[in-house]
Amino acid sequence: MKKIYMLLVAAATLVSCSVERHPEYMMDGDKVSHDVEGTFPTLLNGCYGYLKTWSDPMYRCGEYAGDNMMIRGTSTDAFYEFISYSRTPNNYRLQNFWDYSYKVIAQTSNIIKSTAEGQSTTTDTQLGECYYLRGMLYFYLCRAYGRPYTQNPETHLGVPIVNGTPDDPANAQLPDRATVKETYAQAISDLEKAASLMTEEIHPGEKCIFASKEAAWAMLSRIYLYMSGTYDSPNATFAKKSAEYATKVINSGKFSLLSREDYGKSNMLDPENNSENIFVVKRVESEYSGWDYYYTIGGMYSNIGGMGWGEMYASAKYLDLLNETGQNNWFKKEYTDIRAKFIEPQYRQEGNAYTPVFRFIKKVFDSNGTQVNFNYVQFRYTKHSDGTITCDTTENKVKKSYLLTPINAAQRLYSITYDGNTYQGVLDYEMKLNRVYPMFYVVKCSRQGGGENQLYSPIISRLDEMYLNRAEANVKLGQISAAMTDVNTIRSRAIIGGAYTATQFTAATAKALVDKERQLELAFQAERSYDVFRNGDVLTRRFPGPHKPMVDVPATDYRVVYFIPQSAINAYNGTLTQNPTSN
Repeated sequence: MKKIYMLLVAAATLVSCSVERHPEYMMDGDKVSHDVEGTFPTLLNGCYGYLKTWSDPMYRCGEYAGDNMMIRGTSTDAFYEFISYSRTPNNYRLQNFWDYSYKVIAQTSNIIKSTAEGQSTTTDTQLGECYYLRGMLYFYLCRAYGRPYTQNPETHLGVPIVNGTPDDPANAQLPDRATVKETYAQAISDLEKAASLMTEEIHPGEKCIFASKEAAWAMLSRIYLYMSGTYDSPNATFAKKSAEYATKVINSGKFSLLSREDYGKSNMLDPENNSENIFVVKRVESEYSGWDYYYTIGGMYSNIGGMGWGEMYASAKYLDLLNETGQNNWFKKEYTDIRAKFIEPQYRQEGNAYTPVFRFIKKVFDSNGTQVNFNYVQFRYTKHSDGTITCDTTENKVKKSYLLTPINAAQRLYSITYDGNTYQGVLDYEMKLNRVYPMFYVVKCSRQGGGENQLYSPIISRLDEMYLNRAEANVKLGQISAAMTDVNTIRSRAIIGGAYTATQFTAATAKALVDKERQLELAFQAERSYDVFRNGDVLTRRFPGPHKPMVDVPATDYRVVYFIPQSAINAYNGTLTQNPTSN
């Protein structure tokens, strides 16, 4: 039996970077064939281990391209391309995403090719884990590098399907990219196979940090949702499949939604102690030391325990969604929407005192009078004996007074006429600024285990998504009442008394309400940008930041997908077609 070279040989043909050697993941085929159950843990641990590096760029290219976050200024880091949509083929973060995806694909493929099914339920279950990882990665690669499924999947290109190391890697002519349709078909085939093989519980107490039958169903639900067309032009066959797989997960009885209180602190739970988690990439504190915490996912969103850059914040658009059903009072830690608890505004103290301010967002114009951006304004205010509130400020050495008009005084909402425009804002306390932006820290990706740290295990699938997948699928199937029930399951947990009624949730409003709940619930989990584009929508980012907020990104824009890393193209044994460089 041929020696299984695993990643080391596969990397020479599938990825372009130099490969770190992992001899502990390389074993003789004879040893594997005679002691499958004994060697599988080592082989699979190698695959799971690679996901830890893979999950970082996977997260950043998915989340930063959306509208949940903003950054305090431009950056020389490669991730700024995700925010600015200034796509290039020379991006080391995308290179890592590509390389580590194919490392796992190569290693799982070689395991699959070298191991016969039917030796034991344990071996079959472990083979199922391999099929899950391969199928999941083909999907993740295709949604990043291939166009949305609704856009001619038969002709647009996905990624190369190379299942295993060629017999002669140095001289192999590897295939060009398969179509989007073919890549999705490969992912579905792998995931269906995975679900059929994983019949034994071999990771008791750790089910969410290893692949499982339910994890395969959850990924199938998402893939079929991506294939289900747009709301205006749905594909009923695929929408039904998405709903069916979501129902399988929900009805499995292995997962349960957290209570409202527990959900508000779910970021502090260890992954295996969160009853909603279906599959996560488990990270542990021992993997980080010293300054490493600065470079975690949470490190860009906040500074906790003295670690983190704290240069990215919740966007004004996302904050508005959180405040839509009632203003959250972050200062008093009173939350209308429990998901607001994952946002921690950084208030400025003067001694032991906080300064009352009226905060609003103004329009910014260039010298020609064209709006080019937005910016926050924080004016100190005074409450007068007659009940009026004014903001008194000095501008260009001239003292000016602005009267605030109540919109909803109980909610602290007022309007101001400023620079010829009327703006709505909120009475709050002065926040710290980074450059010119208030620091709305995001902590959803921090404090795992309850410590003051930046530890976080990236979420791949969770139970709440299953309810929202089924809701969207049912809207596309015309099952509005069923969709409302699922949306309300998630919404009622987050907002007390927030459930929609049948007069609110109608065929005309269902799309907007499902999409809004999906954005609120799945924020900061690397889903938002893909959700916008797969449904044929336009990404709008009309909020403060350096991201060119007046420039929209339609789903048909060439920048919706990333370039194949140029170094991967250069090293590829065969033709590897690049994505278009313009519209």
